[in-house]
Amino acid sequence: MVGMQVSSHIKEVERVAMGEQSGRDTLVQDSWKRCVDQHGLDPARMQEAYIVPDSELREHQERMEELIRTARFGLESLHQQVAGLGYVMLLSDAEGVTVDFIGDLTFDNHLRKAGLYLGSNWKEEFAGTCAVGSCIATQEALIVHQTDHFDVTHTPLTCTAAPVHDIDGRMAAVLDISALRSPEAKESQFLALQLVNSYIRRIEMANLMRAFRADWIVQFSPSHEFLGVEPSCGLALDASGKIAGFTNDAQRLLAQQAGVDWRQPEQLLGRRFEDFFDFDPENLAELTRATPAEERLIGARCGPTLFAHAIAPQQRPPKSVARKPMPEPLRDLSGDDEEMAKMLSKASRLVDSQISLLLQGETGTGKELLARAIHESRRAPKAFVAVNCAALPEALIESELFGYTAGAFTGALSKGKKGLIQHADGGTLFLDEIGDMPLALQARLLRVLAEKEVLPIGADRPIPVNVRVIAATHENLPALIKSGEFREDLYYRLNGAVLTIPPLRERADFDWLVDRLLAKQASANTRTNRLDPGVRQRLHHYDWPGNIRELVNAIDFACAVNETGVIGIDDLPDFPDSIQTLSLIKPEVSEEAVILSNALDAHRWNVTATARFLGVDRTTVHRKMKRLGLVAPNKR
Repeated sequence: MVGMQVSSHIKEVERVAMGEQSGRDTLVQDSWKRCVDQHGLDPARMQEAYIVPDSELREHQERMEELIRTARFGLESLHQQVAGLGYVMLLSDAEGVTVDFIGDLTFDNHLRKAGLYLGSNWKEEFAGTCAVGSCIATQEALIVHQTDHFDVTHTPLTCTAAPVHDIDGRMAAVLDISALRSPEAKESQFLALQLVNSYIRRIEMANLMRAFRADWIVQFSPSHEFLGVEPSCGLALDASGKIAGFTNDAQRLLAQQAGVDWRQPEQLLGRRFEDFFDFDPENLAELTRATPAEERLIGARCGPTLFAHAIAPQQRPPKSVARKPMPEPLRDLSGDDEEMAKMLSKASRLVDSQISLLLQGETGTGKELLARAIHESRRAPKAFVAVNCAALPEALIESELFGYTAGAFTGALSKGKKGLIQHADGGTLFLDEIGDMPLALQARLLRVLAEKEVLPIGADRPIPVNVRVIAATHENLPALIKSGEFREDLYYRLNGAVLTIPPLRERADFDWLVDRLLAKQASANTRTNRLDPGVRQRLHHYDWPGNIRELVNAIDFACAVNETGVIGIDDLPDFPDSIQTLSLIKPEVSEEAVILSNALDAHRWNVTATARFLGVDRTTVHRKMKRLGLVAPNKR
């Protein structure tokens, strides 16, 4: 751009930032305002391309390994469509970093300088208004053409981008097609936009098919001729007929019918197929190729009639592919307890997701330990910031969480203070006892989760943050919602996935936990302690209302006061009166009751573990307990 054009462009950006209207697309004008108001960028200052170091690039690529593999064929096919026209293909992750790239290496130096290169970061805060960054900010497909860019660094470029959504409905990547030179008219890129959208539909469908091979998949199209060739969208159903995943177009279709924001997939996942379509999923076989395509009509309850194609679950091969091993930090949290194993398996699959997690369990069950283990299991764990919402005084919790600017209030530090949420940027924010957070602050936290930005006290400009939130509570949050003590919208933001930790009295790995604690004490104090058999029996029969925290304190106390190396009854702390040293059985009861009671004793009255030991169903054990009058010690 010549000097006069540069000056004119800068003035136009400044006018739009001040609130004046321009003839440009609304998406472009909104991005210009964000660049000035939120990111503090100056249209007169050129923003050189920021390319992350190789080690950081590899971390971004590893997190997206499966999606990159699925999308690669789409990138190559799209590049063949525009070969010779000077375009390059970029696949960026949700953080703006280019993780895959196809381009003409003849222009390598020019492309690298322009940022059209592997490892370049295109978030708005680095690059200003650009197709990838603005797509991440809006989750909408768009064209940023030449002088649509924020500053003159990128005004020669034309960039077209659209979001790629993962099977859980959250944005995972951005597919971008860019060129160093192009015709001046923005309309020249409309075909590029159509091509990008078309290939994204294929990538999302391929990703859905890959992830749900063992489940029913239903594809839709407004035309039966194209139903089996290129469906417009698709979704997956689990064995109970609930929606387990979808492509973005299907996500929008469902959201329109439900009257919810499509950007909140948690309000759609898990709902029944019949909530949206006038069709019983028990009859999905009627929508397979056995029925002519023109007869496979299915009516949306609040939308159009579509043609549908159902793909039956593929049978698993005789030897299933070995699952990725559970990360060590999670594996170390349990011995052989079945319920813990199920919960930890679910947690391991959510480790590298950005989905918010809600940890539930009684006081002392180890919710913070689980949160730390999930965080440490991530591929590139950064900051872990733990906040006990119940321990912080209400007068301080706002400034501690959100921070404040210089002079924001009497007693504020002269330089201001960064809040805990900012300290967790790029990592994990653990909010313990979330049920005790004051209502006024719940509204502010909701904004952090929804807008991914934090507004310090006294500030007039929000600060972007990227945190993975893990919340924990022993409270019944739905009950608090009914009583008006907890915000329903915040609850649904927090419970992207719920992990429930069983109480200690129900865990079958009690002995494993005790032995680990004893070994830890031995390692710290270079002295081995073992339990007298009677002590172990007494520990088994205690109710442990304080759960693992109380068990840790009891073992620490016993090891501290013991002088012989064998922990006896006298070395235990004074337990409350609820302790039961023996399972009480009436002398006149049958031999069957004695056998069952002894089995329950041996497994600490864990019905699941006892049933497994006896080789019967859990319901059989419950029925016999009721018939024989056997009651667990903690319920007497």
